[in-house]
Amino acid sequence: MPWLMFLFAVAALLVAFKTTSVALLLASLLAALVLTVAGVMQLLARRIDSRSRDAGLMLDPEELRRLREQADARAQVEPFDRAG
Repeated sequence: MPWLMFLFAVAALLVAFKTTSVALLLASLLAALVLTVAGVMQLLARRIDSRSRDAGLMLDPEELRRLREQADARAQVEPFDRAG
């Protein structure tokens, strides 16, 4: 989709170069600018989304607390098991 926006931005620039109307020139330049910025923002959003973790895999604070308590309990029991 961002490449389609870039294509439309180039088309708007072509219209700006070919027109003799000042109003159409300003409108097409503004459209080219908006489409280019929107395309870049979409590319950045895709890149950020591809590098972010799945929110469903994150632990809630209660689950994290329970896992820490289990790890602490295991750490306290393990030294006695090795000695025996």
